Amino acid sequence: MRLRSPGALLLLLGTLQAADNREQEVRALVGSDVELSCVFPESHTFDLDDLYVYWQISVMGHPTTVTYYLSGNTSAGLEDNRYRDRAWLSLESMKRGDFSLHLYNITPQDEQKFNCLVFRKSLQLKKILDVVVTMHVAANYSVPVVSAPSGPSKDELLTFTCTSVNGYPKPNVYWINQTDNSMLPEDLQNSTVSLNARGLYDVVSVLRIRQTPSVNVGCCIENVLLHQNLTGISQAETATESGNTGSHTDDHRKDHGTVLSTLAVLGVVVVVAAATGWVCRSRCPHGIRTRHWAARPEQAFSGELAEREGGPWRARAGYGSRPLGGGSLGVCLWRELYLMARG
Repeated sequence: MRLRSPGALLLLLGTLQAADNREQEVRALVGSDVELSCVFPESHTFDLDDLYVYWQISVMGHPTTVTYYLSGNTSAGLEDNRYRDRAWLSLESMKRGDFSLHLYNITPQDEQKFNCLVFRKSLQLKKILDVVVTMHVAANYSVPVVSAPSGPSKDELLTFTCTSVNGYPKPNVYWINQTDNSMLPEDLQNSTVSLNARGLYDVVSVLRIRQTPSVNVGCCIENVLLHQNLTGISQAETATESGNTGSHTDDHRKDHGTVLSTLAVLGVVVVVAAATGWVCRSRCPHGIRTRHWAARPEQAFSGELAEREGGPWRARAGYGSRPLGGGSLGVCLWRELYLMARG
């Protein structure tokens, strides 16, 4: 008798002698490809015409075919629609005893127990391999985005909102006081986790805490399966702090204006000194020579005051033997200051 229905054949094979059952676990990310291992433990070469190979899952207690191989035929449209064009067996590998399932584009719905069953016709349909592979599916959540409040509400409470999307499985949500890294009480938060159109989870968590001089909180999204913690941070300042910040800004501007005024005065002094030096150089005779006067200019003023009414402007002290050089500018400065005093 030839059995054409894979379901009927499975019911028949389930009553036959069972092989040792082995269990495995595998993790896969949403959208990735994965291989579910089902390998005969001994080195052996198989004739494909002697094999029945089934991969199935249990849906509401009933076996559902993922893909299968009957001698002379591969899956012929009898597999579950969710796995059509996504599940594949390698004929060449099966000849060597490797009956692994290749599954593409993993979805959250693939988080199942997959059962690999292999029978041999030549052994009166003896089950030679029975492997259960439990698949755990995960998806990375987005980095949490924390919106800071613009100011306290009427009841002096600050409201923070944390959002993270497209993750799997359901996360744990924590709010953390960033000042001392302590966890905030759960009764201060209200978290909502919902499935989106892709079968992934979106999280929105709202935290309400009393106003303090400075609030620095973080929202942590934990994906237990991936051993992953993602944290978004937000810092809020009270109105008092904002006012202080403004006064500090005003003080800074005043200090900046004072510095500019000082620099302007210094610039004027430098310009006046340079102009005075130039006038001195232009009025002082190049032939003047003095040593004693350059050393003691106060004597020159005494001599000049003694002869205010006559004679050329000269000191009563003797002339030196070398050019005035660097001292001429000092003499001229004194002379200009004196003339300005007289005028």
